[in-house]
Amino acid sequence: MFTLAFMKSPPKFLDHILRYRIASHLLFWVFFLAIFSLLGTLNTGTLDHIYNYAAMLPAQVLAAYTLNYYQVPKLLFKKRYGAFALSFLLSVYLISALARWCVIHIAEPLFREEFTQESIVEILSDVPYLFGVYFPVVYIYAFIILIVKIIKSRFNEKHEIEILQKEKAKSELKFLKAQIQPHFLFNTLNNLYALTLSKSDLAPTVVLKLSELLDFILYQSNEPFITIEKEMELIQGFIDLEQLRYGEELDLVFEHSIDEPSTHIAPLLLVPLVENAFKHGSSGSDAKAKIHIHLMVLNQKLTFTIYNSKTEKALDKVVSKKQGIGTFNLNRQLELNYPNNHDLEVKDAEDSYWVKLSLDLQ
Repeated sequence: MFTLAFMKSPPKFLDHILRYRIASHLLFWVFFLAIFSLLGTLNTGTLDHIYNYAAMLPAQVLAAYTLNYYQVPKLLFKKRYGAFALSFLLSVYLISALARWCVIHIAEPLFREEFTQESIVEILSDVPYLFGVYFPVVYIYAFIILIVKIIKSRFNEKHEIEILQKEKAKSELKFLKAQIQPHFLFNTLNNLYALTLSKSDLAPTVVLKLSELLDFILYQSNEPFITIEKEMELIQGFIDLEQLRYGEELDLVFEHSIDEPSTHIAPLLLVPLVENAFKHGSSGSDAKAKIHIHLMVLNQKLTFTIYNSKTEKALDKVVSKKQGIGTFNLNRQLELNYPNNHDLEVKDAEDSYWVKLSLDLQ
């Protein structure tokens, strides 16, 4: 039953499209016939040109559809240049002759009483007149349609390319977010593992904090943009986790000033910077590490700065010249979400690391 219903429905759908295409083409021909007839009447002061234009219309229609639906797509676009040239010249000759015959034998008898009608042989033998006079008049509609089709085709191609680029960007952003989630989880589980080894009473609290953060990352960050307030809560949650682990071993500062908490930002954009600061600023440190974070949003302009001191363990990683997943991830997200609207400054000193991110969130 479904198959029969499906087979019955396409004709109605196709018929609707066909009627729409036929109607649009009819409107095209009526419009231009009326325009050229009006111009001819205004120029000569008589209605004689209306008969001529109406008589040439079949030849003009034939020329337009032969050129645009056979010669150009089937020959020219398929690089059959010789066949196209031969077909075009032959069609110009024959269709111009047809137009001349229709004018002489159909239109002119309606408004001319006595005149000598050319025979078909005389019409066909006067090649210069056919190409010089009738070719431009007959093929003007064909070239108008060709120009419209080329413009429409280029517009459609550009539109399709834009759609593909947007879909590619969306897919890449999803992939980048998916990278953040296991990376973040791996680092946090390492911290939790260290607490369990020392049998710290903070382990249950870390598990609770981690579950809250994972809930945000897995379920609340799927939208293309979130409020800066939510992003700040995520940063604060990550900082709370690290503070539970390091306690007084950290010289930690997190200052923020946001004029409008509902300002939107791409999710999980700032977290890699914070995570990187803790990873290289506190991990394996014997001395008191410094991590200073400042977030300011004013008039849709975001400034995010992070300073961290480097530990000996981090210095060894700098020597190895290995770039972490978080840094690459951030740069790519900035390119996709804020092209030409971001500025990332990095000062990598021997004993410290400073990053400043400026964003135009509008």
